[in-house]
Amino acid sequence: MDAFFASVEQASKPSLRGKAVVVGGLGPRGVVATASYEARVFGVHSAMPMGQARRLAPNAAYLVPRFTLYKSISERVMELLRALSPLVEPLSLDEAFVDLEAGGVAWDERSARLAGVKLRADIRAVTGLTGSVGLAASKMLAKIASEEAKPDGLVVIEPGTERALLGPMSVRTLPGVGPATGDHLRRAGITTVEEIVEAGEDELVRLLGKAHGHGLYAMALARDDRPVVAEREAKSVSVEDTYDVDIHDRTRVGLEVQRLAERCVRRLRGAGLSGRTIVLKVRRYDFSTLTRSETLRGPTDDPAVIREAAARLLDSVDTTGGVRLLGVGVSGLADYTQEDLFAQAAGERAVAEGPVEEHTAAPDEEPPSLAERRWPAGHDVRHTRFGHGWVQGSGLGRVTVRFETPSSQPGRVRTFRVDDPDLEAADPLPLVLRGTEGANEAPGAGSQAVSSVPASLPKSWSGSGGGAATSRP
Repeated sequence: MDAFFASVEQASKPSLRGKAVVVGGLGPRGVVATASYEARVFGVHSAMPMGQARRLAPNAAYLVPRFTLYKSISERVMELLRALSPLVEPLSLDEAFVDLEAGGVAWDERSARLAGVKLRADIRAVTGLTGSVGLAASKMLAKIASEEAKPDGLVVIEPGTERALLGPMSVRTLPGVGPATGDHLRRAGITTVEEIVEAGEDELVRLLGKAHGHGLYAMALARDDRPVVAEREAKSVSVEDTYDVDIHDRTRVGLEVQRLAERCVRRLRGAGLSGRTIVLKVRRYDFSTLTRSETLRGPTDDPAVIREAAARLLDSVDTTGGVRLLGVGVSGLADYTQEDLFAQAAGERAVAEGPVEEHTAAPDEEPPSLAERRWPAGHDVRHTRFGHGWVQGSGLGRVTVRFETPSSQPGRVRTFRVDDPDLEAADPLPLVLRGTEGANEAPGAGSQAVSSVPASLPKSWSGSGGGAATSRP
């Protein structure tokens, strides 16, 4: 999907359409998750520190992500991809590979292009948003094609043309070549893909090591036989928080770990899972990261058991100097629970403390007092008099709200006290499907290509982004 998070925000907020929008963490250590194309004109891009983004684009709208909404829209796109093929490999909320051969919808350049055209139209019809599609004979090339297609486009790399296409491209185009590897190659006089081929495999191995050298040389020759792998089951469930200011108080650290354990349990139960291994992650003031784990006798989703295990793990970690990030996770997942583990935990608590009433509500889910409520920028609110709106900003005891909906004209801005009893958090409203004219007008031959296919197809075509494009949030 094209600038996915920012595009969703623009579709949701009429006053932001056509404007620079940046989505990400807004604290001192926040980073950009997605920037709209209007913001990219100023040099803002994903993974950039938010402070730098604000300096480059001071007049952009800066919003906190609404992942629940993004996920719901992503699921609608993924449903369209699964209608094309049983082999869909999601890489993120807005990015996926699709094996079109397995779905029987493409066997040559023309049928692949028609399938891509129809998919882009379907995505626009279902979500009101745009996606870019890259089609090629391998995952690597399909991803490169979808990057070339952005925004709102489609690029097909025909078999036999790959080497000529890749040759003049920067080495950074190839997967696995980041800034460090790129600089290392540049110092060796290698800046393009063709120069990788000219250097030879032995030189690449000497420069980068055996595994990386062999792999990079193969990619430069357009060799990539990785299959599209359908969704894998989750291996772990975890949550973590990065704090704007290092936490020095040991009691506060302990409370944060308990809160994270509760959030992790909610996510675990939401997925219908349990787990045997509890993991604690601590990033200290000096950026050193410590990980501790404890494996139980059987899988559990009991909040008390997981809280207690996380607390024991914290006891083994030195937090002197401050903590900048904490995380709690559960691995060794199963779809059942070990009931006697619960009884054991309850019994141990009863012996140690006497009768205990178990509380499963996390501190961050307890209803806050009016004065304690937080108003994240971009999140939805409702006022008893003015209706639905979204938070433009808050501070100094005030919150500013723009009252508009996806289907309205740009709305008026009003300011309230943060403890105004008439103002409350709200769920996002459904998007209005804009720009869907002609959305179902893909060439008629496209539907024929989907429904009338040969029994056996050559292993030629893979789709990347599946309309969900390949640029990450």
